[in-house]
Amino acid sequence: MKRWLLAVIVCSLVASGCSRYKGIPETEKNSPSSDETTDDSSESSETDKQEETLPVSALPKKTPVKVKGIYISGYMAGSEGFQAILDKIEGTEINAVVIDVKNDDGRITFAMDGAPTVKEIGAEKKYIQDMPAMMAQLKARGIYTIARVVAFRDPYLAEQKPEWSLKNKDGSLHRDNKGLAWVNPYRTEVWDYLVEVGEAASRAGFDEVQFDYIRFATDSSMKQVVFDGDETKGRSKTDIITEFIQYAYGKLSARNITVSADVFGTIIGSNVDAQAVGQVYSDMANHLDYICPMIYPSHYGDGNFGIDHPDTEPYKTIRAALKLSKSDLEKTRGEAVKQAEVRPWLQDFTASYLDHHISYGKKEVREQIQAVYDAGYDEWILWSASNRYTWDALLSEEEAKKEGARIAQQRATKEAESTTAAVKTTQAPVKVQSEAEKSLEGAVEEETTRQQSSSGEASEKKEKRNKPPVVIVTTGGLRNEK
Repeated sequence: MKRWLLAVIVCSLVASGCSRYKGIPETEKNSPSSDETTDDSSESSETDKQEETLPVSALPKKTPVKVKGIYISGYMAGSEGFQAILDKIEGTEINAVVIDVKNDDGRITFAMDGAPTVKEIGAEKKYIQDMPAMMAQLKARGIYTIARVVAFRDPYLAEQKPEWSLKNKDGSLHRDNKGLAWVNPYRTEVWDYLVEVGEAASRAGFDEVQFDYIRFATDSSMKQVVFDGDETKGRSKTDIITEFIQYAYGKLSARNITVSADVFGTIIGSNVDAQAVGQVYSDMANHLDYICPMIYPSHYGDGNFGIDHPDTEPYKTIRAALKLSKSDLEKTRGEAVKQAEVRPWLQDFTASYLDHHISYGKKEVREQIQAVYDAGYDEWILWSASNRYTWDALLSEEEAKKEGARIAQQRATKEAESTTAAVKTTQAPVKVQSEAEKSLEGAVEEETTRQQSSSGEASEKKEKRNKPPVVIVTTGGLRNEK
């Protein structure tokens, strides 16, 4: 009997071992075992030893979660206000939170064990005083946890490791128009640092690592930056950003860590925007579990998608952006071994800085969510820099279940009619696709900076100025638009 059992185990490992090279299937994501993992537990230490010796396929399988989430800043997560947010979430359809682990200032928001570079440069700013206790509470409530890790906009790391940073022609540390230094995406030391943070976040109990600011700065000061040919080796901005994603995903997924990334919504269908920031949507999607386009209506310039003022038409804008997303990804789906699931960021703030805007409340938030479902997608995350959310826009758990059943029925009906519908859908491409050489942004350049007030509360600072040929709005940041 023992010999028989041993033979079964060996055969199982051999048969499953090859799956590592095909990427992690959707059914292997979000391991329940992460619920029990903490930095200082002996069980965590033992798990680490097993991960070092066992193939990925032998690690605990993960169960996919259809995320309906909100963003929470590191400061808020460590404050008394966090409990109030959890109480608001209770009983609603919200089942996930995105929490700052490495914020826009480059600071680590809790005491991070097993991260030598974090300790070396003193990057910790412990907003969250008791991470194990916070994580235990989230798990007890059944909330899926996502660690937000800001990547290349890292003024703290840039100051501490100037050799890893962007430099001007005179050799001085480059600073953007906000006076903030950025690290150099071409430096693999930076890549390893980000992987180090991601691994530590997973050990702390997070179910997923989500990279933000995986891009180059876009303001006019970038003209002063000089890149060393020995570092670039002829690689473009888009080459190196995709290469980083591939590298980080390879390292983290080898430890069975689910990986996602935030990207500009405007790179979808605009080669100008894609080249400016270094993000090619379909290329990045081939090396991630989830790709999270920030398709806030306020981010699109007047006239895009045939909409006079996109911010005033939340349903139409989200629907059009996701239609473009689906079209873009379908072009390369057959070429990819795997392709990321799409999980968009939605707008839960009022873009009062726009000349043409509307106040966002229950109706506007719900319209965006409905557009996600109508586009054929199931997941979304709401963004509010101040963490003030439109709670009455959310369904109860029971209402959400009924809505899910209704959507499934509607999709089944459409699937049955897809053969005839496909002929019609090929007749009229989205207008912006034929204009891929222009930016999807508006007439004003905005670099929105995430800041901390003296109280540590999230805030936004925006500047308006004449728009240059290409305009990009920053991804992360303490902003009422991300």
